[in-house]
Amino acid sequence: MEAKAIAKTIRIAPRKVRLVIDLIRGKQVGEAFAILKHTDKGSAPVVEKVLKSAIANAEHNYNMDVNGLVVKEAYVNAGSTLKRFRPRAKGRAGLINKRTSHITIVVAEK
Repeated sequence: MEAKAIAKTIRIAPRKVRLVIDLIRGKQVGEAFAILKHTDKGSAPVVEKVLKSAIANAEHNYNMDVNGLVVKEAYVNAGSTLKRFRPRAKGRAGLINKRTSHITIVVAEK
């Protein structure tokens, strides 16, 4: 049995979130929390929040034992891109893409 949590349209680029997600994939939840606490990346608190939500879903919806949970899957997909423009020389406009992420974490019992 497994439980999952999804955070959609997070205003951090997927490339940056994947660096943090790769650290916790396959780890026990206690170890994953320790890693996230000591990771100095802006996306670490967001990933920690999604992990907490997945654990709460497992405990509340499926009556799983929290101490025996493992991060079975953790992945990031690209969300919608906000397109902004910046004035450049000679009347041109420079495109700025503000990327968003959809973060998914699946936890399961060992």
